[in-house]
Amino acid sequence: MAKVKTKFICNECGGEFPKWFGKCPECDQWNTLIEEIEQKGSKLSSAAAVGLSKPVTLQDINLSLETRLKTGMDELDRVLGGGIVLGSLILVGGDPGIGKSTLLLQLSENIGSSGLRVLYVSGEESIAQIKIRASRMGAASSNIYLVSENSMDNVKHHIGNIKPDVLIVDSIQTVYSPDVTSAPGSVSQVREVTLALMSIAKSSNIATFIVGHVTKQGAIAGPRVLEHMVDTVLYFEGESHMSYRVLRGVKNRFGSTNEIGIFEMGDVGLTEVKNPSQMLLSGRMKGASGSSVVCTLEGTRAMLVEVQALLSLSSFGVPRRNATGVDYNRVSLLMAVLEKRVGMQLGNSDSYVNVVGGIKITEPAADLGIIAAIASSFRDKEIDDGTIIFGEVGLAGEVRAVNFAEKRIIEAMKMGFKTCVIPRNNADKLASIYDIKVIGVQDVKEMLDIAVGGK
Repeated sequence: MAKVKTKFICNECGGEFPKWFGKCPECDQWNTLIEEIEQKGSKLSSAAAVGLSKPVTLQDINLSLETRLKTGMDELDRVLGGGIVLGSLILVGGDPGIGKSTLLLQLSENIGSSGLRVLYVSGEESIAQIKIRASRMGAASSNIYLVSENSMDNVKHHIGNIKPDVLIVDSIQTVYSPDVTSAPGSVSQVREVTLALMSIAKSSNIATFIVGHVTKQGAIAGPRVLEHMVDTVLYFEGESHMSYRVLRGVKNRFGSTNEIGIFEMGDVGLTEVKNPSQMLLSGRMKGASGSSVVCTLEGTRAMLVEVQALLSLSSFGVPRRNATGVDYNRVSLLMAVLEKRVGMQLGNSDSYVNVVGGIKITEPAADLGIIAAIASSFRDKEIDDGTIIFGEVGLAGEVRAVNFAEKRIIEAMKMGFKTCVIPRNNADKLASIYDIKVIGVQDVKEMLDIAVGGK
């Protein structure tokens, strides 16, 4: 009997090695190598079995507006860049129970109602379980075909018979190829099945959605090469105790990245949130210190977000620092600016900074609003409810210009704000006349005198 040979594959970068290493030599990640049986003389993947293609010149390729399918959900269309591109491969990831299957089932209903065929392949649920969820959501299109299947060969057979316009596979970790001996969900299986789906999507012009499980760290489970193979990567985010969900595009070959769509999870499925600024500011307490409103940009969407700060005298030798929704190190930097440039003695105070609504702010335009909230709590003086503050802060305490200031001001006007404190460089370049008071500031001290005042 021939000896069984094994190899070790990194589930982060997909690198293959003859022996195990604690740290992957390719991507330097620890404990990512998985042992698998080495196959010799296996069949080529379906991607290599496609007939010989014919090269064409760039000028001979004709594009039409019909190459995109509308999903019936404006928030999803926004994240996808205007709709579904035919022949694209889209990966949807998210925590368990966040609403990935619900979103795709609603998408199937909208696509099916428009007269197009949808094949929904589930490797985790039976068709009866999917029917229960569809009945609760009111999905009853006759163009939705459901099948509970795990074998990739059988999935190909169903695709050939039904010839769908949209294919949904839930999830990629449960589907296996009989040509690969490893278990479903392994690096080799995920890579082989994804290659097969990519070949079908490109050759048959079928828009394909695949659901991916995530790890404890929130990344897509399986080899990192999976995200490189697909055309679009969408992450469905949200807190389990909150009803709002954020759909974020982190990769998109057919549109801009970092676009977000906001949904609310209800008893009958997901509902689009058309005005996220109104939703995020709906529970704001009037006249409370330690609260400021900033305008952040997610892709091309401007959103007003409330930033809260709470400072109290510490009973410990080392004060506690906590930041939710914003980078902890950034908050520490801004507090150091307040101490050094403004003279606020924050070293003996516990500090807590929170972005309301589960939104995560990554751009530096929120710096000025965070400083205003911290100073407001420290001085126990509230910021005017009709004031919005945004701008980047440097280590010298200077306020630097930000991008798309006009778009942020227009969003503030829509929400009824009366005053906008922004960097002076942005204020000097504004040519239009707005129905809002725009104040340009040069440094942090000037902003605090206007927004908070006092000592």
